[in-house]
Amino acid sequence: MPLTNVLDDPLFPVRWKPGSAPPVGSGSTGEVGLRPLLRHAHEIENLAVAIPPAHSALLRILYALTARVTGLDQAPDGPDDWVLRRDEILAAGQLPPDGIDAYCARNHDRFFLFDDAGGRPWMQDPRLIEECDAAGTAGVNKLIVTRPAGNNHAWFTHTSDTRPLPPSASEAVLSLLTWLFYGPSGKCSARTVNGTKTSNATGGPLRGTLSYHPEGSTLFETLLAGLVPPKQQVRPAEDLCPWERETLPDPEGPPPAATGPCSQLTGQGVHALLLVPDPEDASRVVDAYITWGYRTGRDARPGDDYLIWQISQAGNSYARYADSSRALWRDLDALLLAEPPGQARPRRPAVFDWAQEISEDLRVRALGFEQDSQAKDIQFVDAATPPVLGYVERRTATSRPAVGQLRILGERFGQRLDRALRRAWRTYVNDPKDDADAWAESGAARYWPGAEREFWHRFARLDRTGTTLDGGLDVPAARAAFLRLALAAFDEVTSQVAGTQRGAKAVQEARTDLFGDRRAASTPGAAKEKESTP
Repeated sequence: MPLTNVLDDPLFPVRWKPGSAPPVGSGSTGEVGLRPLLRHAHEIENLAVAIPPAHSALLRILYALTARVTGLDQAPDGPDDWVLRRDEILAAGQLPPDGIDAYCARNHDRFFLFDDAGGRPWMQDPRLIEECDAAGTAGVNKLIVTRPAGNNHAWFTHTSDTRPLPPSASEAVLSLLTWLFYGPSGKCSARTVNGTKTSNATGGPLRGTLSYHPEGSTLFETLLAGLVPPKQQVRPAEDLCPWERETLPDPEGPPPAATGPCSQLTGQGVHALLLVPDPEDASRVVDAYITWGYRTGRDARPGDDYLIWQISQAGNSYARYADSSRALWRDLDALLLAEPPGQARPRRPAVFDWAQEISEDLRVRALGFEQDSQAKDIQFVDAATPPVLGYVERRTATSRPAVGQLRILGERFGQRLDRALRRAWRTYVNDPKDDADAWAESGAARYWPGAEREFWHRFARLDRTGTTLDGGLDVPAARAAFLRLALAAFDEVTSQVAGTQRGAKAVQEARTDLFGDRRAASTPGAAKEKESTP
């Protein structure tokens, strides 16, 4: 049976630039292996991965490979020299073909998706075939994250565990990456190591988070912009990706420590998987082992250069969670500003400290998976901004930056609308304990799309030179614009009861909350709630 190799076989969907022809050996819709993907990155617009967590995971793999084939996996002379070397690669217009070929030749045997007994299938653990019960495999429906498994409801596809449809190797490898980075915690298939049988796993390193990636006009720009200078003491021989290690890790201990960018990008997964190919067709997967990878789990989530980090009330650092109901513009000041406003003291992803050198026209792509900390998957998150990285702040501003003010105004009137609608409903039904979610959610659905359009309209007019007071933001006009949107949403939601005497009274009293505490306090019977700062 021919063995599928992720370097050469067309497993990864990409979007080619107009006028660029996929190389010989590509898939029917332009899919490529990792080797041609790197060699033709300057001819590819972007990855075309439909599953956002798989897209995020694959980008991290590609960042590590880009660092390896360019020599940007070390910075012994400091970050300034590293930036100069990256600039030389950028000026060349493509990733170095010699570096790509040399790396692929050296590691070719470690990139087989399926391998014979004694081999090392890529990003998998071949020991599972002996350490797990063959009758207790997870099955392909469990492997493919968009499929229902067990007694779960069908959302994307209708499949049955009794007659599962074998996924393609392309689907399987992307789901493999999703499991390694976003897999659940809790009960899993049992695995026996050194006579001890265990069936509990910890959550993946990116579980429940939203990662932010600079995105250029080509995949070549995207990959270079996604690199961060390693610390000077990092040595490539010690900073290893999982497929570069001579031996498999010890499942009795914790995951190998991240000693540099490559091991951090690719080697922090805590699940162990093994794909089972169709013996008649190596382009299909018929089963999968999915279980825990390390008995002791992970002590703490490793610092990731593509997450927004913030501080909890207890003083602990944590990554901002993915929220499918939250528009990307509401995170923009935390991505661009050196010290964004907010009680959580958000810290922008480290990658944005270095990405602007590639191009000021880079966009931001947000990719993630809204999940709880255990096994509940809620919604994929995939969003992109217009070109914004020309606004990245290099040092702390002496006054509040305009983008932060603009975001706060949009958030403030969204909060006021939520409070006003809940108050109006509770007053109308005379039940102060009612959650009033119906009106609040209806108002949010009306307000936030308009607020996003208003934000981008005013953001596009901000000053990039730093010479205009307050960045050229007309704060009173922006405040009035967001207020108009909140008033329109409030009036539309409450119109169904405003024609009754009781409804009109409830609506009028609550409407004052949209104007803030000062006006609300001057209205008889109005609530005097302290407004929080986002």
